[in-house]
Amino acid sequence: MFWNRLARKSVGEPARENEVANYVEPVASSKEWLKENVVPTRAAAAAYAKSLFPFFTWIYRYNGTWLLGDLVAGITVGIVVIPQGMAYSKLAQLPPEFGLYSSFVGCALYFIFSTSKDITIGPVAVMSTLMGHILQDVLPDLPQYQDTPWVIAGCMSVVLGCIVVALGLLRLGFIVEFIPLPAIAAFMTGSALNIAMGQIPTLMGNNDAEGYDTRASTYLVFGNFFKYIGQCDINAAVGLTALALLYAIRWACGYGSRRWPQKERLFFFINTLRTGFVILLYTLFSYLANRNHRDNPKFSILGTVPRGFKHMAVPTVTSEILSKVAGKIPSAIIVLVIEHISISKSFGRINNYTINPNQELIAIGITNIFGPFFGAYPATGSFSRTAIKSKAGVRTPLAGVITAIIVVIAIYALPPVFYYISNALLAAVIIHAVGDLISTPSALKMFWKVSPFEFGIFWIGVIVSVFSSIDNGIYASVATSGALLLFRIAKARGKFVGILKVYDTPTLGPADNTGDPLSKSDGRNVFVPLDHSDGVNPWIKPQEPPSGVFIYRLNEGYLYPNAMHFTDHMVAEIKAKTRPGILNPYGSLGNRPWNDPGPRHKSETDFDSTLPVLKAVILDFGGVSNVDVTSIQNLVDVRKQLDRYADLSVSWHFVGIKSPWTRRGLLASGFGSASGQSRTLFSVANVGILAERESGPNSTSNDEEYTTESDPSHDKQGVSSSFDTLALPLLSVDCPYFHIDLDEALKATELELGLKQS
Repeated sequence: MFWNRLARKSVGEPARENEVANYVEPVASSKEWLKENVVPTRAAAAAYAKSLFPFFTWIYRYNGTWLLGDLVAGITVGIVVIPQGMAYSKLAQLPPEFGLYSSFVGCALYFIFSTSKDITIGPVAVMSTLMGHILQDVLPDLPQYQDTPWVIAGCMSVVLGCIVVALGLLRLGFIVEFIPLPAIAAFMTGSALNIAMGQIPTLMGNNDAEGYDTRASTYLVFGNFFKYIGQCDINAAVGLTALALLYAIRWACGYGSRRWPQKERLFFFINTLRTGFVILLYTLFSYLANRNHRDNPKFSILGTVPRGFKHMAVPTVTSEILSKVAGKIPSAIIVLVIEHISISKSFGRINNYTINPNQELIAIGITNIFGPFFGAYPATGSFSRTAIKSKAGVRTPLAGVITAIIVVIAIYALPPVFYYISNALLAAVIIHAVGDLISTPSALKMFWKVSPFEFGIFWIGVIVSVFSSIDNGIYASVATSGALLLFRIAKARGKFVGILKVYDTPTLGPADNTGDPLSKSDGRNVFVPLDHSDGVNPWIKPQEPPSGVFIYRLNEGYLYPNAMHFTDHMVAEIKAKTRPGILNPYGSLGNRPWNDPGPRHKSETDFDSTLPVLKAVILDFGGVSNVDVTSIQNLVDVRKQLDRYADLSVSWHFVGIKSPWTRRGLLASGFGSASGQSRTLFSVANVGILAERESGPNSTSNDEEYTTESDPSHDKQGVSSSFDTLALPLLSVDCPYFHIDLDEALKATELELGLKQS
């Protein structure tokens, strides 16, 4: 019945047995596009609202097995996030308790809006360092917040959260895809070097040396370290031994996992908890060494950490603060979004589930909007804690609530213990954590092998981060990546293709007694570049199209940045392989362009008479997803240019058009159809149709035709069945110059030009 309805719609009457039914494609409509893509239906609006709270899709199925996995993962991450949070808050130039506040809010709220079970939101090294640089830059202009820098951090968090939520609600998460992996790796590596170098003075104890700015550019901090190396003190003993112990435990656990694979999970948990173990051990040493020297400790310690949420308040957002931090917002958004989305996508692929980037933007945005009410500063997804959470066997996002409970317990129960934590120990923890952000040699080798240009972009981002700042490194890597993308689009070049008859054979030698491995194969036509640029065996020479016919394949989108580049190359090649249709198309010398090369009076001997006159151009649009006004107008201009050159109306054929809007644009410009011209060749699909007829000598044919799947009761008594053939054209019959593939286009061109019998 479906095919019969289609035939009725196309031709106005039922398709008869063994008949080809016409098909006329409706023209793309702006109204229909708006209806389908902009104006939401009631069902779409309901689905959109439901998608904002993904936890409703799984919370009712929560069970004991999931709870056990979430408990293990949540407690494990909680033990890790407590020391990391306090350490990272020092990077942000804030008291250590603010790292705990940010850890609590990120873990507590994320599960409601998340689509990733592995991500842990909280303070991270790169965002914290960037926040510290922002505070360092704006506090001189806002002296009233010198003693309360968390007010500026809270304002920044709210603003960033609102922007990111807006991006998510407007479904603009695709913007993230414009920042490629090398750019992300560059700013992560540059940030890691910046952070690690900035913590070495604290690790060695010479960070308080007069004139030593540990917030300067990385290369300056490195150089000044040796200038002030003589002022290192006992903190170096604490920091270096702690750092060595952290790496020793990690190495030992890695070796143990390889040596005793049956105990791999045990070694994983030991490795995961190494930071907590080292901090407890060194805090015990610090307590024993400084319990009688609280006013003058023997080495630098954290000091008083207030119990509970002492900084809960409504965030202060003023125009004065916004005017000072406005220039820092773009880089902060990039760090906030890129780090989170790249981590969530990576672990989604590892654990075989798909995240929704738009919903993830909403999740981190909501977290950063409400975080400052509890005293939090900007937070995003953490790579190290996410990896731990994933390996610990997390089952659902609810594990974040378990982590939040652990953090709350620490906020209220452990401040007396925090007092004795060594600052050099926290520096060791930070250096150890950010070391994993540095790109490995194997990753760099892969960058070089895949794309040397992007390998260069990586080093540009790293060098700018080291010699300038993290935010400038971000801008440099993103800007160079964008420039490379635009260059590749603008300089895209098509290929002229020829025909090869290819065969499928299981062997490369003789397959039968005839000695011909291809004798039993029908073969098929493929179209490959004439210059062998696609890697086809250079011993095989493709057959060129018929004389005066050119097949040009566009390998990229055909848009305004590259339209001229495509057509200039095409026209130049066509003119090189053809001769003009008329010797002097300008008439008198006065009408001749000044830049038309000589001779003064042209004759037939000035042209290669063996070259053909241009007759037809076949454009392969298989790689073109969209066109625009500029590119279409460029095509119109080229058509006029070639018509004048050939002194005839050149035939233009198009293959593989994917979008109805591309067809609409071409039709509007006079391509695709011509007055009085009909298809010379149809590509059709033969469809078996089951037609029912009443049994009996006087029965007549039933007009209703349908497939067997449409009515399983077709074999009921009194009805006989037989198969008819309905051949349906693949493309609209009113567009004779649009073709389904190059084979059809070439055959239609040959028929049109009289080069082949119909």
